[in-house]
This record gives sequence, structure tokens and C-alpha cells, in this order.
Amino acid sequence: MHLLVVEDDDSIGVPLQRGLERAGLSVTRVRNGRDALDAGEVDLVLLDLGLPDLDGYEVCRQLRARSAVPIIVVTARGDESDRVLGLELGADDYVVKPFGLRELVARVRAVARRSVAVDADAPQTIGTLVIDRRTRRVHVGDHEVVLTPREFDLLSYLADEPGTVIPRQRIMDDVWDPHWYGPTKTLDVHIASLRKKLGDPRLIRTVRGVGFGLEEPV
Repeated sequence: MHLLVVEDDDSIGVPLQRGLERAGLSVTRVRNGRDALDAGEVDLVLLDLGLPDLDGYEVCRQLRARSAVPIIVVTARGDESDRVLGLELGADDYVVKPFGLRELVARVRAVARRSVAVDADAPQTIGTLVIDRRTRRVHVGDHEVVLTPREFDLLSYLADEPGTVIPRQRIMDDVWDPHWYGPTKTLDVHIASLRKKLGDPRLIRTVRGVGFGLEEPV
């Protein structure tokens, strides 16, 4: 997932970018509103309101007017009126400084999942792989692949970030449960089953000691 971080304060922006990158996210950082509006396409925007050129609310309004990209406002303005205005202008979430990095990353992932769910009626195509979240059906080419509910959830989750290696623990927390006390080997079992059913073990890449990623079929 590629994030645009709009933050002019280096004492916040530098460690924030490093922390997000350690969490496995790709980050482009800009320091003002005009650069934010001129930036290329990204998957999600983290937007500070106190910018040196444009008011952050105006940046939010312009971004939303031209794009459905998810926006999380990250600011020191914690009044209810500020929150309401930010959300009314199109922000998807509102985080008040100071915040914990783990909480912010969780919010980023939650907003990203919701944005995918909004378009759940449209099947997702990755190469010859087609995932229909509305009907919970999967096809590889003309062949329908019958999956268990958990296998479908796992494949759908990996497909949210195709090409990205997702850490094992994050998969367990999000697809199973943060309080899962069963063997973590269950993830390997489900991955092996998915590979077999999809017909090409290369579709799901393993990075030892890290996690798994869905690759585009060739």
C-alpha cells in the first residue's frame, strides 16, 4: 500500500515515515498542501491540517472533489467541531496528535479495507485470477475454484495488497483474530491448500521469516 504523508514538521514527519515503512507500507512525504495536490496517485493520504501554505481542510476538500482516495486527517486539533468539519469535507477518519504508531497503522489498514469493501460489488481481477467478494466466488480463467470460507477470507485479504508481502502475525490478527490461541501453523496449512486449489504454487509467494504475498498470475 502506497501512502502520501502530508506533514511539514520534520520532527513528526521523519519518524512517522520511518515507522510506516517499518510496518511494510510505501510512503511518499510532502511538506505542504500544493505538493499534496500535485502528487501522483496513492492508495491513502495522511493529512496534517496545519500546513504552511494551504489550510488542510481546503486540501481535503480539493482531494475529495477529484478523487475517492481514502483520507485520514492527522492533527493536533481535537475539538469536536474540527472533527465534524473534517469528516463533512470527506475525510474517512480523524486522528488527534499525539498518537501511537500501532494505532495509526491499524486505522490505515481499517480505512483501506473499508474502501475496498465499498466497491465489493465489482469483482477484482489480478491476471487470470478473479475474486468476487459479493458472491464469494473465485475463478482462475474459466475454471471456478471452490474454497472454504477461511480460504476465501485469506485469499481476499492477500488480494487487498497484491504484490505486497504481508507479515504472518498481521495476517493472523486480521484474518483469524488478534486473540487467536491456536497453532500459527494453521496459516501454513491454509496457504498450502490455496496454492493447490489455485493450480499454481507461484501465485502465493513466501518470504521466510516475514510472511506471504499474492503475485500476479503469469
